[in-house]
Formats: sequence, C-alpha cells, structure tokens
Amino acid sequence: MAKTIAVVPTDSGWKYLQQLCKHWAHKLEVELGEQKGVVKFAEATAVVTSDDQALTVEIEASSPEVLERMKGVVSSHLDRFAFREAPLPFDWKPA
Repeated sequence: MAKTIAVVPTDSGWKYLQQLCKHWAHKLEVELGEQKGVVKFAEATAVVTSDDQALTVEIEASSPEVLERMKGVVSSHLDRFAFREAPLPFDWKPA
C-alpha cells in the first residue's frame, strides 16, 4: 500500500470536508463524522479531517500509480469547493 498526507491551511476546512463527502456520497461509500470524513474508492481510501486552521488529507492506495492519480482527484475536487481561495496549497508528503 502507498500512503500520503497533506496539511492544507484554510479556515473553512469543515465546510469543504462536508461538501466533498456529500458530493461523493452519491457514488461511493462515505462516512461523515465529527470533523472527519472517510471516502472509499475502488483502489484507495481518503481520510479528511479538519480543525479551525487546516484540512488534513490522508490517502492510502493500492499502488504508487493509483496514489498519484488520487492525489489529483482529491485536490481538484477540494479546489472546486474552495474556489474563493483555490488553488489550495497541497504539500503532499509520504505517510
């Protein structure tokens, strides 16, 4: 399994997290809880948490290639919801 994490500074993390989970809930298995969302894709899982200052995005994928693709998918969707402050500064690091 390949893993990555990014901490993205934003004051609106909880709002973006909710929008992301609601958007994907139509097609994917999604869990939304207190300041945390889990999205299960076919070959990856994204766990997004928020606090007052940032969103933390963790992705675990079946291969490095899938991980690279999923980083783009998740970041582009979050940028769409955060259009007022997009592009968000994703600084992906190995997890």
